[in-house]
Amino acid sequence: MAASNQETIVLKLSDGNQVEVNLFGGTVTSWKCCGDEMLFLSRQSVFDNKKAIRGGIPLVFPHFGAWSVGPQHGFARIQMFKVAQCPLVDEEGNVRATIYLEDNEETRKIWDHKFRLSLTLILKQCKLEMDLKIKNTGQSDFDFTTLIHTYFKTDVTKCCVLGLAGSCFSDKVNGGDDQVEARDAISIDRNIDNVYMNVPNELSLTGAASGRTVVINKQNLPDTVVWNPWIEKSKSMSDFGDDEYTQMVCVEVGRVVSPCRLGSGQTFDASQTLQVKNCC
Repeated sequence: MAASNQETIVLKLSDGNQVEVNLFGGTVTSWKCCGDEMLFLSRQSVFDNKKAIRGGIPLVFPHFGAWSVGPQHGFARIQMFKVAQCPLVDEEGNVRATIYLEDNEETRKIWDHKFRLSLTLILKQCKLEMDLKIKNTGQSDFDFTTLIHTYFKTDVTKCCVLGLAGSCFSDKVNGGDDQVEARDAISIDRNIDNVYMNVPNELSLTGAASGRTVVINKQNLPDTVVWNPWIEKSKSMSDFGDDEYTQMVCVEVGRVVSPCRLGSGQTFDASQTLQVKNCC
């Protein structure tokens, strides 16, 4: 349950579509589109500004997965972001805002590099754009991996992920063996944690909130993770309800298989656009 001390910003269109962003972790915690909540947020998520928020759209940086020198999935999702641009209406009637995270004493103790990570959100009718920029503001090169970790609200018995057929993937549940995806439509019927490599830039999720289809467009994020903890793993997570695996699936776009190297002053640009089809 959300605590009263949470710092948030809200982007809202005149038709009621809106996005809420928690500055802790720079996490999008809600996206309402045509009356439907499109994102999953666990009822047991902890809002203590210490533990990563379980659900919404957290950001993974500078490391995906288990990390020998720091927290799993890096530190961005457990750092407090700042607001670079408050929500405002642009010339096209869309609402945009920008938040950012810079290196600080705590991050440098873990990962001794200087950086600025900024996330610009653009809310349009039936569409949410997320533009990610990572700049090396120091003097030395660094390598990183990153991921936009979207939790979609869905009925897991009815949803399918489309667009991954023919892609190579690593099945992390079953030992990490590399395989080729043969299915045109990936349904969720067990614990799944697949890392797909060099996948097409357009994917789709059918059976999202209220049976809607969400089209996922990505740029400069070659990899995609599909994750659902299923029954036993759900029971082992203190910030996730035992039955909540039935209400969500993660389709996470990122650069996680091969790290990206940034030289001094260089910038990495990437984006994810989520569009709800036939939403209004």
